[in-house]
This record gives sequence, C-alpha cells and structure tokens, in this order.
Amino acid sequence: MERWLISRRAEEQKKTTITITASPTRGIEPTIALTERLGAKARRRGGEPSSLCVVPHLSARLIEDEHHLEEIVARLKEAGVEEVFVIGGDAKEPRGRFHDALGLLEALEELGRPFERVGIAGYPEGHPSIERAELERALRKKALYASYVVSQLCFEAKKVLLWARRVRELGVGLPVVVGVAAPIDPKRLAGVAAKIGIGDSARFLRKQRAKSLLRLLSPGRRRSALSLVYEPGGFLEELVEEGSREGLLASSGGTEEGGGMISGLHLYTFNDLQRTLEWVREEKKMAQREGEKRRRG
Repeated sequence: MERWLISRRAEEQKKTTITITASPTRGIEPTIALTERLGAKARRRGGEPSSLCVVPHLSARLIEDEHHLEEIVARLKEAGVEEVFVIGGDAKEPRGRFHDALGLLEALEELGRPFERVGIAGYPEGHPSIERAELERALRKKALYASYVVSQLCFEAKKVLLWARRVRELGVGLPVVVGVAAPIDPKRLAGVAAKIGIGDSARFLRKQRAKSLLRLLSPGRRRSALSLVYEPGGFLEELVEEGSREGLLASSGGTEEGGGMISGLHLYTFNDLQRTLEWVREEKKMAQREGEKRRRG
C-alpha cells in the first residue's frame, strides 16, 4: 500500500499542477491575469508550456455574461490553458447572468467545450446555504460537463469516503480528487472551516488542537512550535487505510461499484505555498525510506 495517494494523471504526464483561485472581492480579472503571467513565464524559461499545468478557477458569479465568458476563454486558450475548475463562487450577488456553476458549464458547452478537462466541486459536509438534496441534483447535472470532482475541505476521512460512496450511488462516475488542508496554523484553519460552513470538521479540529497541546506538554516531548501546526498526516493515513479496504482508491484497483474512484489529492495551501512544498518534500523522503525498508525486508 502506498503511503499517500498520488495523482495518476500527474504521474503519467509529469506535470506540475497549480490552481489559481478567484476572490469574490477582487473579481475574476486577477485570476485570469495571473494565469496569463504563469503561462508566459513557463514559455520564457524555454521549457514546454505543458510542463506547468495552470488551472484557473472560473467563478460563475464573477462572470458577467456570454460575451465576458468568450473573452476569458480566448485569453486562457492564448495562455495555453487546457483545464479549468468551475465553481459557483462565494460572491453574495452575481455580477451578471450566471448564478451557479451549472449555468457556466452549460455556457461553456455552447462554446464547444473549449477545455480538455473541467473540474467541479463536491461537498462531503454539505454547503452552508444549499440544501443537500439540491447539492446532489446539481452534482448529477454538472457531472455531464465535467472530467473530475474535487471535494471541499473535510477533516474526517470516514466522512469523505461515505460521501464518495454517495457520489457513485447518484450515478456520477467521475474520478474523485480529495481536497486536503496543507499544513497550517490550526487557529487560522478553524477560521476557514467556520467560514465555509463545515461545522463538524471545525469541532474535530478543536479536538485535534487540544491533543496536540497535551502532547507538547508531555514529559520528554520536544517543544517545537511546529508541533502546533495542523498537518494532514493522520487524515491521509486513515483515508488510505479505509479507502484501500473498501476498494475506493485508484491504486487499489477496485472493480465493484465505486471501486477505484478516488484518483488523487488536491492540497489547499491557503496562500502558504512554501510550507506546503516543504511538507510534500518531507513526505516524499519518508515514503522513499519506507519503500527501501520494505524492499530490504
């Protein structure tokens, strides 16, 4: 069993994937402009543009109309973008005629499906302002235009796996990418969790933080500030262990209903990319050491 899930697609294509979020207060323009700059930077370095997979978030409530969408699509195609992530967005009021992700997906369909891959969001713990039944109806409809679904933040692996099963029961056959919080200060993470309406996970986080403090104060413990940083190791271990047992991971090769549906991870960095990269490097080293141990028997 692999220590962590690894995106099969990323491994096959040897790409570095970066997603660019959209701010409801700043609008969609900074997202598009940053995507253009990253595409240009990759080309200036002399490397193949495809070595960097930039995935901008297209927030429906920040796009004015079909003409605005056409302009955005043209700019992204010029920047070499072949994959986008379509969401409704957190803006209280839509800036134009698109109120949700489904409407934007339908508009992209009318433009001839300009992108090779389209990601959509799923909500293991529901949404603060949308009923669960409505979320499920929307997911079925959105799936017709999408390539994969990424789960919203959740800190309980069993809840994510239960939701993944439910996705299959709904008849949605898309690969599932599990959204995971990268290492971050627990207080800040709890604030994010409360903001996006994942109350159960917020309570779970508070318990985890209390346990971390107790461990830090235990005799013989090294008192490092890093000990107080949330890191997703426990979540991932449970996800891999339980997911493998249920045959839900792509690496487990399950063939029954729902088998092999979880294809990778999406790390939410909260704009702390450096800390995330350091954590990923450490985890890779640890996985290599464990692999060498297994080979030596």
